[in-house]
Amino acid sequence: MTFAPSCVLVTGGAGFIGSNFIRWVLGRAPAAKVVNLDLLTYAGNLESLEDVVTAHGPRGDGRYYFLRGDVRDFDAVTNLLRGDGRDTPSEGRPVRSVPAPDCIVHMAAESHVDRSIMGPAAFVDTNVRGTLTLLEACRGERVAHDRSFRFLQVSTDEVYGTLGPSDPGFTETTPLAPNSPYAASKAGADLLVRSYVETFDLPAIIARCSNNYGPYQFPEKLIPLMITRALADEPLPVYGDGLQVRDWLHVQDHASAIWDVLTRGRLGEVYNIGGGTELPNIEVVATLLRLLDKPESLVRHVTDRPGHDRRYSMNMTKLSVELGWKPTHTFGDGLAQTVEWYVKNRRWWERVINEAYRASNELYLKSD
Repeated sequence: MTFAPSCVLVTGGAGFIGSNFIRWVLGRAPAAKVVNLDLLTYAGNLESLEDVVTAHGPRGDGRYYFLRGDVRDFDAVTNLLRGDGRDTPSEGRPVRSVPAPDCIVHMAAESHVDRSIMGPAAFVDTNVRGTLTLLEACRGERVAHDRSFRFLQVSTDEVYGTLGPSDPGFTETTPLAPNSPYAASKAGADLLVRSYVETFDLPAIIARCSNNYGPYQFPEKLIPLMITRALADEPLPVYGDGLQVRDWLHVQDHASAIWDVLTRGRLGEVYNIGGGTELPNIEVVATLLRLLDKPESLVRHVTDRPGHDRRYSMNMTKLSVELGWKPTHTFGDGLAQTVEWYVKNRRWWERVINEAYRASNELYLKSD
């Protein structure tokens, strides 16, 4: 049976995937309202949602709400679920009451593998404890008010570990074997969601995606990092031999898949989402340089990341057969559009580049 949400609570909605998902929902589900709960840590950027605020904020059609808050704050989340939340005012606008959401799309997370190597504790705290807090708040609200509700955990292919060159792609039944603190924290969160389905009958679904790319991605991840450094004629740090293979998924395709899983997916299930394009990192970097008309001499091979997964590949048969979903962006066209976006939106990424470069310099460029 199709689930038609009236109000979607998106955690981490000021991040890369979250902001693109919010924009996608408000543009394609005219009856839906969206509440964005985000703590606005380093990768959360409200400038990524300026067009959303204009069209759908209090001076637009009123369907978009923003609350600055922490998913680890049980009382705040509980109040929000009960319909007792208030949005965070800006520019002298009046505070609005926030409607009670009938679903949560949980994206708030520390998400960068490199940072998890530098500081694992923050990843466990946000990704595991934050998810547990949300689950407990949902459980309490369902006990107090038995109503139609769904919880969608947005996860990653990294929980499955790594593949050999000829191994078949990950399926939803592939055992979890995370190799980084980030992946382990996401696997822990996924298992908590599963346990709440089995123990408390929580109406939840897990969606695991491959590597996303597209507009508004914080420039510490591979594609925006390489684009922004190339535009500045700075060295492009490539781990090891650069032959690590990733399955690339355009963020707008991911948004459409999340919506399909949320509204038509089976409760208690896991769905893999991928772009169907496997490429080694060095080939992606070479393509970016060609698109930017920059020399390959900018590439600088650096010491490989500890525990670096060699290959990811997603089997999306379940998603395709059950929900009829498939990606609409080819990687070639999507990458060219992404490069064009970063070229045209220097103002957006130049405001956050110092923090992104600080992390990359700490990890990539401190050694040859």
